[in-house]
Amino acid sequence: MMVKPSLARRASFEMLSSKFGLSCWTIFNARSNRFRSVQRRWADWFFRPDLVKCDSMNDTSVAMIEATGLSKFYGPFAATQNVSFSVPRGQVAAFLGPNGAGKSTTMKLLTGFLAPTSGSAKIGGFDVATDRLKAAEILGYLPENGPLYLEMTPSEILKFLGAARGMSSERLKERLEFVATKCSLKGVWGKPIAKLSKGFRQRVGMAQALLHDPQVLILDEPTSGLDPNQTHDVRELILSLAKTKTILLSTHILQEVKAVCSRVILINEGRVVLDGSVEDLDQGGQGMEGRFRQLTGAAR
Repeated sequence: MMVKPSLARRASFEMLSSKFGLSCWTIFNARSNRFRSVQRRWADWFFRPDLVKCDSMNDTSVAMIEATGLSKFYGPFAATQNVSFSVPRGQVAAFLGPNGAGKSTTMKLLTGFLAPTSGSAKIGGFDVATDRLKAAEILGYLPENGPLYLEMTPSEILKFLGAARGMSSERLKERLEFVATKCSLKGVWGKPIAKLSKGFRQRVGMAQALLHDPQVLILDEPTSGLDPNQTHDVRELILSLAKTKTILLSTHILQEVKAVCSRVILINEGRVVLDGSVEDLDQGGQGMEGRFRQLTGAAR
């Protein structure tokens, strides 16, 4: 007989499911010994990267991130309206805009956290509305203010999320070592998250996005709350990941765009107002900040 989680536990599972692209069923089973064997068989089909049959993984001409006419309305208010762009394999694209422009909403639509009013979103060719689990296999998502279990340590929560994704113990051990090193978490590996600074919590969020070695990364302000040294380390990490991954990066730091990105997508009032190279944002003798202000209506 199947054991059902309590309402409180179900709510916490749904929070993690929405934010990190995991099914509630998978998360519950990760914490239930009664379903371990079922989880392993199910995970072999859905979550093992070596079993993913996706031609787009080897085709640089195929868009790995694709938004087509994405719109999200709340009554008469348009959070995003007819947003369309695509990011090919191996590109690092900056997703820019002033506060309230629709950046985070668009990222939530791309990852399946929100359902669009109209339009579609695809990750690696998989429609997130109809093939969300397949999209989740190849997607790492760092949301804005991502949820974390504060009573858990970085080690515990990452082991939990790895189990929820169906990672084998050997593979999980290998990836835990990788993210602990790359995200500089070894010094706080056994410390409760509740006692960590905002910067360290942000690094735990980055670690969960990288844990399963995804092909696509969607990062919502990954350097938020980090000190200059940590910011430099994250930029270097993104540059190293860009050699093999497709990355959509939201940031308010224009110097960061120059440092790590080759493409700029600028959104204002829910609409794309610029889609081009980093140089396109730095033309006209205004500098990047002046051009940004002009395109977002602040320089009037």
